[in-house]
Amino acid sequence: MGRGDLSDSEWTQLKPYLPKNAGRGRRWKGHRKIINGILFRIRTGIPWRDLPQRFGSWQTCYDRHRRWSADGTWERIFRVVQADADAAGLVDWSMVSVDSTVCRAHQHAAGARKQAPQRPGRRSRPVEHRPDEALGRSRGGLTAKIHLAGEGGRRPLAMLLTPGQWGDGPQMIPVLERIRVPRPTGGRPRSRPDHVSGDKAYSSRRNRRYLRRRQIKHTIPERRDQQAHRRRRGSNGGRPVGFDRARYVRRNEVERLIARLKMNRAVATRFDKRAYVFHGTVTTAALRLWLCR
Repeated sequence: MGRGDLSDSEWTQLKPYLPKNAGRGRRWKGHRKIINGILFRIRTGIPWRDLPQRFGSWQTCYDRHRRWSADGTWERIFRVVQADADAAGLVDWSMVSVDSTVCRAHQHAAGARKQAPQRPGRRSRPVEHRPDEALGRSRGGLTAKIHLAGEGGRRPLAMLLTPGQWGDGPQMIPVLERIRVPRPTGGRPRSRPDHVSGDKAYSSRRNRRYLRRRQIKHTIPERRDQQAHRRRRGSNGGRPVGFDRARYVRRNEVERLIARLKMNRAVATRFDKRAYVFHGTVTTAALRLWLCR
């Protein structure tokens, strides 16, 4: 086993959920070796063609990662591993923090075609891609932004990709609505945390109304301009927003989670042209955090 490869315990957790058929009656070969190659590339950020020979063909590693990113296999495995952790009582629902991080896009990530290509195969369908490919242009160049919700154990529950210049506040509700942890015993997936924390960027009436409607307690500081506006309106401005400073200290958990994710060079810098491939890269890095129990 090489440095960064799946351990025996991680492989035992992952193996039951991997696809067994590659289509038209064929079977996948060498799942463990190929996944180790994908993890090596995500951790180091090297070009796919430079993968060491011990992982086999670089084309096989790339094709499997791209295909599993396109058809949602990585996302499905991510959910079932979350379900196992939740059944074992390893998910801390007492505090879920929301934050975002900007990833600089490499020059190789630009120039994706606007028309989505079809996947090979008799039953192929066009893959739906975002028209902007989750890339935004700013003074620093092309950037992408990862919005995520992390539980108290510093592992991600849900993730969302947007262009780098998009604001954090409007993405809070979409990120929280992506939290869906299946229940092995059946029933609807769990999607409501006990408490949500966020910084001032998420302070808006829309976000607070959404949290109150779902009966989710929250700790979000109010911006100074919002405080001044409320005071100017007098009694019509409403009551001051409650803020628990002791609970807000726990917001560092999501910042430490982001640091753990960006230890993977292919996450800290986006090398993938397509948004769905980069989302698969981030999902695979997040899946590895759930396997490390």
